[in-house]
Amino acid sequence: MNIRGKLIIIGGAVDKGSFTETNLDRNAPKNLNFFEEGILKRLIKESKLKELSRIEVITTASKIPKEIGPEYVKALSYLGANNVDILDIVRREQAMDAEVLARLRAADVVMFTGGDQLRLTSILGGTQFDDILREKYINEDFIYAGTSAGAAAASSSMIYQGSSSEALLKGEVKITSGLGLIDGVIIDTHFVQRGRIGRLFQAVVGNPKVLGIGLGEDTGLLITNGRQMEAIGSGLVILVDGREVKDTNLTQVELGQPISINHLVTHVMSKNDTFDLDTFKMTIKSSQYV
Repeated sequence: MNIRGKLIIIGGAVDKGSFTETNLDRNAPKNLNFFEEGILKRLIKESKLKELSRIEVITTASKIPKEIGPEYVKALSYLGANNVDILDIVRREQAMDAEVLARLRAADVVMFTGGDQLRLTSILGGTQFDDILREKYINEDFIYAGTSAGAAAASSSMIYQGSSSEALLKGEVKITSGLGLIDGVIIDTHFVQRGRIGRLFQAVVGNPKVLGIGLGEDTGLLITNGRQMEAIGSGLVILVDGREVKDTNLTQVELGQPISINHLVTHVMSKNDTFDLDTFKMTIKSSQYV
């Protein structure tokens, strides 16, 4: 399938992307690298009309949307994008409201905030909003951007629960259906900072066909045509490839018991590195062998 849209999935804390700072201008110097080279700047650059693009910030995943939404508007405005508004969808009926759907149809970019990905999918999944979102992503020059919960929900399979410390105990990682914008991957966020590699290991060993993507904070992937991934932001992306797993005790142990896995392949990406989902080949931009 030829997908015209782009995905920008972010591990959370977009330096911050949602700004926790109460005085943006006062704290601008420490965020200068973010403003000039960071993820939101790249989002604007990749969008159809650049700074003039129509951007809708969608706060559905958050329990504090009144606080989160304006932070994104402020951050995007600082970067020159002023055609931005907030869609606070808190009930399924709103995801079928004519005005809300019209705003989605007119958008060049949607930015899904962090929060609870299960809240996001349970409110939007199976609605007209969900259908239009997928149609726009496939057929238009359109960007779906999501941070934290918004990133985790982008794939067909979605991790929604699981203790980091007990993630390699059978049954501790909970998976359900996501929004289905990209197949063949499963995404976890706040990955390095919260030690979630075990969650991704268990998700992948249960179905080694799926590529595990672990996004660090202030780190993301730009995915074009549903296949080409480029690392953006300041941190690390961990990829877990289970296709070469040789053995596991997954089906032999009881729930709550440790899982063994033999020969799980991992890759570590940093800014500008690329990965092809068709060939499973990674290219290090600043390779020491070039």
